Amino acid sequence: MDVTKVPEVDEAGPSETVIEVEALEAALRETGYIIDRELATVVHLATVLDRPLLLEGPAGVGKTELAKSLAAAFGRRLLRLQCYEGLDESRALYEWDYAKQLLHVQMLRDRITGELEGYEDLAAASAALAGMDVGIHGEDFLVSRPLLEAITSEDPVVLLIDEIDRTEESLEAMLLEVLAEKQATIPELGTFRARTMPWVILTSNDTRELSGALKRRCLHFHVDFPDTARETEIVRSRAPEVPASVAAAVVEKARRLRGLPLRKAPSISEVVDAARVASVLGEDRPELGGALVAALLKYRSDADLAREDLGVGDGRTAEHRRDMRAAADTTGASTSTAFGAGRAHSASGRGAGPR
Repeated sequence: MDVTKVPEVDEAGPSETVIEVEALEAALRETGYIIDRELATVVHLATVLDRPLLLEGPAGVGKTELAKSLAAAFGRRLLRLQCYEGLDESRALYEWDYAKQLLHVQMLRDRITGELEGYEDLAAASAALAGMDVGIHGEDFLVSRPLLEAITSEDPVVLLIDEIDRTEESLEAMLLEVLAEKQATIPELGTFRARTMPWVILTSNDTRELSGALKRRCLHFHVDFPDTARETEIVRSRAPEVPASVAAAVVEKARRLRGLPLRKAPSISEVVDAARVASVLGEDRPELGGALVAALLKYRSDADLAREDLGVGDGRTAEHRRDMRAAADTTGASTSTAFGAGRAHSASGRGAGPR
């Protein structure tokens, strides 16, 4: 593989290797990830500059998959921090093994008791105990989470911080030291500096605006759905058994659906699934349209829109669907009166899913 060697420097210096753009494209293609030149160039720059790469864009465009493919293509271990509301330092950076600490203290109990027998009163014994080093805040009791593990790893890794926009801004502040300085500070032990330089990729689905401090420390790229030709190539790469004509037809339908006001647009992986469905059923089967809707869309309201736009029947008349919606509305209103609006929302099924 064509790589450029970079001299090693002390501690948190640049990576040992820098991936050239053409080599990067070829290596990712071998894993089934079809990357365009613009994004490949940004990834190349992230390796050259040792900067985290922030990928923003709608769900399902391949942001997470890029990190996985980078790890696979270049033989690096993937460390993934899956973000969610309520994620804190103990799940992201480190925590102490309290059970192991307690066991250690219990083992020292008899020895400590003997050493404290010579003190005349409780205050003196307590002061002496406070000054003892019982060794419970050593590295043996430290449980590394993805951020610290990426810093302390002896082998280069790919650190994926996935869906960073799902966390609170307070976690972003904790990330800044890791992203900018490639180090992590633990008050009881000191500062851990990177042994090797991780490739850091952050993803965001644009559900909230990220802080300026976080963005300043990253290279930024907005990932959108690929054009028709590249999406067809991706489908063929992931599902080579699907004929080219079938893949192209499914991609065209998916792109048409993305133009509708859907709760969730079809992701690339769902397009791959739909292409496999079309290949198995055959293009002439009357039930193919409904099967494609089922593979591409995950919400009933989206499916209804898609059926109307694509002219796909579901065995029900438009009047029948209107009656069902009216009945659901009536049921929801009755339940709201009896149990409250929140529970009625859940009972009618319309409150499910992300907002």
